[in-house]
Amino acid sequence: MNTARTFNNAYFLLVLAPLLWGGNAVAGKIASFDWQPFTITNVRWVLTALILLPIAWPHIKKDWPVIRRSWKTLFLLGGIGMAMFNLLMYTALHYTSAINVSIEQASMPAMIMLANFVIMSQRVTWLQIVGLLLSIVGVLITTTEGNPALFFQQGLNRGDAIMMLACAFYAAYTFGLRWRPPVHWLSFMGVISVFAIFTTLPFAIWEWQTGDVTVPGPRGWVVLSYIIIFPTIVSQIAYARGVELIGSNRAGPFINLVPIFGSLLAVIILGEHFQSFHAAGLLLVVGGIMLAEKSVKKIE
Repeated sequence: MNTARTFNNAYFLLVLAPLLWGGNAVAGKIASFDWQPFTITNVRWVLTALILLPIAWPHIKKDWPVIRRSWKTLFLLGGIGMAMFNLLMYTALHYTSAINVSIEQASMPAMIMLANFVIMSQRVTWLQIVGLLLSIVGVLITTTEGNPALFFQQGLNRGDAIMMLACAFYAAYTFGLRWRPPVHWLSFMGVISVFAIFTTLPFAIWEWQTGDVTVPGPRGWVVLSYIIIFPTIVSQIAYARGVELIGSNRAGPFINLVPIFGSLLAVIILGEHFQSFHAAGLLLVVGGIMLAEKSVKKIE
């Protein structure tokens, strides 16, 4: 494969990124058999920083005045938004399926849309409202195994509730990117990796003190290597390059592929059962988001 041609193929890159993000849920489920969630999150960011910082260092030195002025924003984005999403997602995978986690991630655009309306007072159309409601119903169908009435009787199970909280953190991270300081993306990734280490360290220490942590075997380290290299680094490079080539408006809808790829990989790799309520939930969530995005484009 011609590397230069591949790096200039926006559609290949924008399909590759959600494929790797979808694989993160599957990898996290496999990792749950070898790692405790807080420990793997902290180790993930430690090793990511060790890989990124030498590469990013020239850019960090150049961007340092901006980084120093904007460290609080960077801390909120990386240390809170990104890190807490990972920490909660890996925790959720101890209690729910990778398919559920994949589909629930598709609720994040709806959360971002709601934040834009409530906080930024952005105009909302009826199509956006319908799309938002469809997405909410889709998530409810997924998390209640096809019986949304259970939500009002029993609430969500532990894993799905934790995952929805994780989605809220990532939605907040994405929403907050509008205030991202003007630094190189390698500087950004390197700095937020460091902040993520400090944020997740107290959780990991608490986990170690409980005495439940065991040393992972070869499988655990192989899975962690995949998580660090592909969903954390390669996917970010691919998505950033794809956006650079065709723009954020055209690139955005490709994120809808995450729950589709995640569900398919969970079936193929983990042998999880893709049931009719998963299909209904996936169609409603993705369909609702696409309907809302179509409405946004008409406004623009």
